[in-house]
Amino acid sequence: MQFIDLKAQQQLIREKIEENIKRVLDHGRYIMGPEITELEEKLAAYVGTRHAVGCASGTDALMMALLALEVGPGDAVFTSPFTFFATAEVVGLLGATPVFVDIDPATFNLDPAKLVQAIEAVNQGQTLEPRAVIGVDLFGLPADYDAINQIAAGHGLAVIEDAAQSLGGVYKGRRACSLAQMGCTSFFPAKPLGCYGDGGMVFCDDAQLDGLLRSLRVHGQGSDKYDNVRLGINGRLDTIQAAVLLAKLELLPREMEQRQEVAERYRDLMARAGLALTTPEVPEGYASAWAQYSVLAQSQQARQEFLDRLGKAGIPSAIYYPKPLHLQQAFAYLGHQPGDFPVSESAGDRVFSLPMHPYLAAGDQEKIVAALAG
Repeated sequence: MQFIDLKAQQQLIREKIEENIKRVLDHGRYIMGPEITELEEKLAAYVGTRHAVGCASGTDALMMALLALEVGPGDAVFTSPFTFFATAEVVGLLGATPVFVDIDPATFNLDPAKLVQAIEAVNQGQTLEPRAVIGVDLFGLPADYDAINQIAAGHGLAVIEDAAQSLGGVYKGRRACSLAQMGCTSFFPAKPLGCYGDGGMVFCDDAQLDGLLRSLRVHGQGSDKYDNVRLGINGRLDTIQAAVLLAKLELLPREMEQRQEVAERYRDLMARAGLALTTPEVPEGYASAWAQYSVLAQSQQARQEFLDRLGKAGIPSAIYYPKPLHLQQAFAYLGHQPGDFPVSESAGDRVFSLPMHPYLAAGDQEKIVAALAG
């Protein structure tokens, strides 16, 4: 049994992938070849934005978005501490200060009410300038962007959607990556739409912002590659990765349906088994991309017992994310202590993830839940 089964997916489109890669080998434009533009256009249409800018990773996508906003020293960027390190890492790399906001215990996403409190605290402190919010669509579920965007607008803040895990997800009739001023996603192989290496993309509606992002991904390029009008990064997406993504994109709509079916089976099986696990809440009007299927045990000890049962049955599992960002050594300079963000800390102590992919068989799910039940 695979935690994420990329081989099952590849078997369906192996011929198409090889055909697309051969086309790249034939034309030889390995950097910024025509497949990049084709992918950008198709994904912009899928997501529902006017523009999409391919880049080298999800981390680069976030970095480019912050660079486009000219975020830097003295600026505060609000985000969740219960996420992958890159979300706040890019803030620190630019000399800005990540200001953490605790999460909603039901959705694992940034709590809008606590965002208001965090902004007010920064304003009262008068040492940082509030500049932006990075909402994180954790495990594939979009955050509450109506609330986040409204709060941000009231304080003059930009909003970036960290949709690294949520491409294919839906929020009130709109697709993930289109829910903020800029949406950033990752094509890491394990993502809902993953390449066979690293890759990412930034989505937006503003033509001027689109041009700026395209400059930033190539060293701040101006009229040609030796005309540099701003500081940028080497953030280009490889053409072969775009070729792989074009093949996989054809499967994405059906795979999103299959992910919903897998998640629904998990919920039904766990309910019938009477397991002492909290399953993810998907609010009305939302659809998760189910990048992971993560549940909460009642305690850290109970989590270990569940993990031991899975291990004895030969079933893979994972923990995302055991140590929230505010307790990471890299952010020790912020001065946080255990207890500062109790919901995130509790989730880190109790969360674990089960096998999740579109090709997970019902029989395998029954084995997983039976192992959990002991």
